[in-house]
Amino acid sequence: RKEYVDLYVNYKFNKSVQKPFEDFMQGFLRGCPARNWKMFSPEELQVLLQGHPTYDWHLLEKNVVYTLYTESDQTIRNFWTVFHELPEEKKKMFLVFLTGSDRISGYGLEPFTFCIAEHEVENPDESSPCVSTCCLTLFLPR
Repeated sequence: RKEYVDLYVNYKFNKSVQKPFEDFMQGFLRGCPARNWKMFSPEELQVLLQGHPTYDWHLLEKNVVYTLYTESDQTIRNFWTVFHELPEEKKKMFLVFLTGSDRISGYGLEPFTFCIAEHEVENPDESSPCVSTCCLTLFLPR
């Protein structure tokens, strides 16, 4: 039985994906040769490709640029109060809403900035926040 399980596991995890993986690897290495990746440790490479998995949310708040708002506006203070009370998963969902990804690039949050702009509409109470992901701008009604 042990031999059967070992062979089955080897087939599922190695042999059955060997050809697709070789095709992927060939295309990947064509775009970025292996010698360029050897300078990174596995952990650094993972952060580079996937982004940072954990964040300092207060640093994110410090990096915001405001348009037609100031840090002291009640809407902004309310936004950050609610944001910091959210569980980690909901904060990452906000990142998905803002950027299209739940991770920040490998550079981290220090250089990451986004804008919170006033969403100028006739009746702000009937408007929802919206985003421009390409400009990293959150349009927030008053």
